[in-house]
Amino acid sequence: MRQDVPQWKIEKVEEIYKLIESYPVVSILNLKGLPASALQKIKNDLKSEAKIKVVKKSILKRALEKSTKKQLLDYLDVQPALLLTNTNPFKIYNKIYKSKSDMPAKPGQIAEKDIEVKAGPTELMPGPAITALSKVGIPAKVEGGKIAIIKDKVVLKAGEVVSPELASALTMLGMKPMKVGLDVHAILENGIVYQKDVLYIDPEKTLNDIMSAVQAAFNLSVNAGIVTKDNVELMIIKAFNEAKNLSLEAGIVSKEIVGDLLAKAVREMKTLEEKIGELKIENNKEGENNG
Repeated sequence: MRQDVPQWKIEKVEEIYKLIESYPVVSILNLKGLPASALQKIKNDLKSEAKIKVVKKSILKRALEKSTKKQLLDYLDVQPALLLTNTNPFKIYNKIYKSKSDMPAKPGQIAEKDIEVKAGPTELMPGPAITALSKVGIPAKVEGGKIAIIKDKVVLKAGEVVSPELASALTMLGMKPMKVGLDVHAILENGIVYQKDVLYIDPEKTLNDIMSAVQAAFNLSVNAGIVTKDNVELMIIKAFNEAKNLSLEAGIVSKEIVGDLLAKAVREMKTLEEKIGELKIENNKEGENNG
């Protein structure tokens, strides 16, 4: 016969349920492999923005089943903890991501983002190392008595698993492409679940992309003749210069271009004088030869 659920468990489920309901943004964290000291540091770093609760999976499951955030039940396949916050999911994720420490890659780990080996010299001596690098697709050759990487190479895509051979090669190169810190498994806001593959935003790259897009849109609008408040000044200057050039070519006199027309006439006159002078010299030479 099934025993009654202990009172402390009922109270704990109720406590977690109320917490989940009281925050608009709720995240499932994966604590696997995270040292207790690192977790404590992260808690302190985030205490002004987020609450982190380490909860038994069975209690968390029951609390979520009672809640309006049942979508997170699909993400309990880890060693879970709760993160509760009023902060935007992307902002809190980036803060968590930046708090992570660099570490060498280990076999079996999953890459959070693309791992790229950059071209350039290394401190590796020729020998087995060049074979190990080539085996995992890193293009290398010997330069100046040491191994050099020939060109940039993405050796692992985000979401792929690190192989033993790749882990060894990256360690040889002194690379630390992995991060140790809180692992955000999923974040829920307004009924939408965000996973980490879409949460990471590089602010510098994003700003550069926006600036490039704005410049491309500006150039397109000017070239297509689409007038906006942002390009109207340049469009007027462009139209004026085109009209001015057309008037110069056609020889149409106006007060705006009369100076340019006179300058053009002077240049053409000088060119004509030079040609006449050259013809006279040639004619004189011919007369001398005939004489």
